[in-house]
Amino acid sequence: MPIISMFYSVVVYMFFYDTQKHHLPHIHVEYAEYTAVVGIDDGVILDGHLPKNKMKLVQAWLEIHREEVMADWNLAVRGMPLAKIDPLR
Repeated sequence: MPIISMFYSVVVYMFFYDTQKHHLPHIHVEYAEYTAVVGIDDGVILDGHLPKNKMKLVQAWLEIHREEVMADWNLAVRGMPLAKIDPLR
């Protein structure tokens, strides 16, 4: 489960070949004891929960880096190495 970015104690992961359960491009996010699966296209939580303030940070990061995140998704579904993406600053 490669980490693609980290910011403000939020860790963003992407799994290889991860298309079965959610069927949509998505990222996995962890913050403290919280975990969530977030859609790349719309930034909506598909599964799990994050505190509201951390979810806003994830959505802002996605808005800035959506093209890079989709490029990583396209690599991940083919099992190829992923690129790190700049954190939210």
